[in-house]
Amino acid sequence: MLSAIFFVFGLIIGSFLNVVILRLNTDRTFGGRSGCMSCQHVLSWFELIPVFSFLGLGGRCRHCKAKISIQYPIVELISGIVFLSLFLKFQNVFSSDFPIFAIVFSYYAVMFSLLLIVAVYDLRHKIIPDILSLIFGALAFIGLFFLSPGLDSMVIYPHIPSGLDFLSGFIIALPFVFFWLISSGRWMGLGDGKLALGIGWMLGLAMSLSSLVLAFWFGAIVGIIMIVVSKYKQIERVHMKSEIPFAPFLVLGAFLALIFSLNFFGIGFW
Repeated sequence: MLSAIFFVFGLIIGSFLNVVILRLNTDRTFGGRSGCMSCQHVLSWFELIPVFSFLGLGGRCRHCKAKISIQYPIVELISGIVFLSLFLKFQNVFSSDFPIFAIVFSYYAVMFSLLLIVAVYDLRHKIIPDILSLIFGALAFIGLFFLSPGLDSMVIYPHIPSGLDFLSGFIIALPFVFFWLISSGRWMGLGDGKLALGIGWMLGLAMSLSSLVLAFWFGAIVGIIMIVVSKYKQIERVHMKSEIPFAPFLVLGAFLALIFSLNFFGIGFW
């Protein structure tokens, strides 16, 4: 029952994340009633139920029959999975120390909600908004003083982070800055480095290095698949110089590293 509650809660948050993704850097605010992107008709409550409304409407607007982007249910489902996974990771202290659970769950839920916005926005526009990287990085830096990266026990205590904790963000961002400098931005955008800085602070060196390995693995695999598929399908030709958003792979790697406490290099947690 608790798992279902957290999953549904994630679906609801995912619905709001869609609003942020679609309205960010536009003249529209994040408040107000949602409407059809084609006919602007204000949606009724039963058209706003996460996932189920999309399925019930057959993926089309009830009024103008325009297609509804598949992004809506996908983002909602991913958000639900993220919230469920965070609950399952930290459920051992849900009953024994609920206040601590509430604080840490809320922190990581906010962080990965931001990362989900970044990933989808990068997929849509091939750019990572600086404001999102700044907010994420600031929260990750603040977390250094209260959370212990890599610990499943969810220990919260005010402390001065170690030098390695401070450096972890810069170490993870360094490869992206290097690629950006030597290629003059052709190989990789600086936005990925800004995002990696916050990921390093949030996860600590051990897990963030593991997340980086996963990100490059996933990116390479998807890139190869896209090149192969484009040769046999009537779609835009993909080649080695094609621009592929990397933020989604960074976010996926960070999520898996946190949920499974990955430590590929055997680095001790401090």
